[in-house]
Amino acid sequence: MAIWLGTLFRVALGLWLGGLGLVKALDPVTFLKAVRQYGLLETPWLLNAVAILLPWLEVFCGLLLVAGVAVRGTSWLLALLLAGFTALVAVHGWQLAQMRQTALCAVRFDCGCGTGEVRLCHKLAENLLLLAGCIWLGTGRVGRGGALRYELIARGTDPA
Repeated sequence: MAIWLGTLFRVALGLWLGGLGLVKALDPVTFLKAVRQYGLLETPWLLNAVAILLPWLEVFCGLLLVAGVAVRGTSWLLALLLAGFTALVAVHGWQLAQMRQTALCAVRFDCGCGTGEVRLCHKLAENLLLLAGCIWLGTGRVGRGGALRYELIARGTDPA
């Protein structure tokens, strides 16, 4: 049961992140503006590199998850990216709440995730659930159902 539940989550996560990565990859200027708002990177070439490469990394990771190749490693990489991004969103949202003198959960902004403007608390909850799912995929043998990697190994060892 856990294998197929993990497989469903793996494929859904791969499609979700791959799709969001593709949205950002096809509109790098908008993503560049979103990255710039965090104030983490100041060097223009580094900002451009992140705006161009990070979305394609998401697309690639999404494809790996859908195919079921390198699931644990991809899941840990995505967990690391999600943890960092979630921290950035939380800090930026806190700063916006202080600046606007509003409640934390009332803060809305385009976090750069590819879905447009979001509510801070909703985005943080979503990211924490995705982070937990990535860790779950990365720690066990869940999500192996229909994985291309295991299909290739099984065919390679078949004596027939």
